[in-house]
Amino acid sequence: MSEARRVVLVTGASSGIGACCAAFLAKSGYRVYGGSRGAVTASGVEPLTLDVTEDASVAQAIETILTREGRLDVLVNNAGFGIAGAIEDTSIDEAREQFEVNFFGVLRVCRAALPVMRRQKAGYIVNIGSIGGLIAIPFQGFYSASKFALEGLSEALRLEVRPFGIHVVLIEPGDHRTSFTQNRRSTRGSAEGSPYRDRFERAIARMAADEQGGPSPEAVARLLCKVLNRANPRLRYTVGPAPQRAAVWLKRSMPYAVIEKIMQDYYSR
Repeated sequence: MSEARRVVLVTGASSGIGACCAAFLAKSGYRVYGGSRGAVTASGVEPLTLDVTEDASVAQAIETILTREGRLDVLVNNAGFGIAGAIEDTSIDEAREQFEVNFFGVLRVCRAALPVMRRQKAGYIVNIGSIGGLIAIPFQGFYSASKFALEGLSEALRLEVRPFGIHVVLIEPGDHRTSFTQNRRSTRGSAEGSPYRDRFERAIARMAADEQGGPSPEAVARLLCKVLNRANPRLRYTVGPAPQRAAVWLKRSMPYAVIEKIMQDYYSR
């Protein structure tokens, strides 16, 4: 199939990595639908109203694409957000909301898209994870937990759907300069009076500085495009600042006590 006919759905396409990926693929000749609860303005991208936390919204988005195009070749699960706060300062409802978007939202869209791809006997599902889903980040514990869970889901899904000609891939970005920083929500328990308050503020300031000092998300979009042009892509691809990518390798090769000390020191500055 020619690249110009490949039909793509990118979730969370109104800003940040999602908007960049959607625009880059459209510019590269793909037929791109950008799904989001907010306005999608990326050049060359067909906007779709999509709330990944609602079954009906997801079903309607997939049906719209099938009605217009008759197929769906690529699903990029990018929709997500981050909450910040100590584990103890995070309510069950706040934790559930984090998982509802970052984990169950991915599951919901996958379940809607998979019957289409199985009938086609082909497809790519690219889940946008995070280096924070490989190395837990203090005071973003539930964000990391949701991305760790996405790792396990993607591993299992890849094994299950490969016989149908469907490729499942994880792209794991480090810090990039996007609106993720401004959109991060602090838990209600993180207000004044929390015993974690001082350390929380230092850690969040460090995260914000790293994110806003990071590279443009275009590197993620370029990697995505390369993955979609590989007949047999591997499961995992990290992208982002070299020290963060190196930390993934260090965690796999060094005693965890070393990594723990590095993380503790880094986020306490």
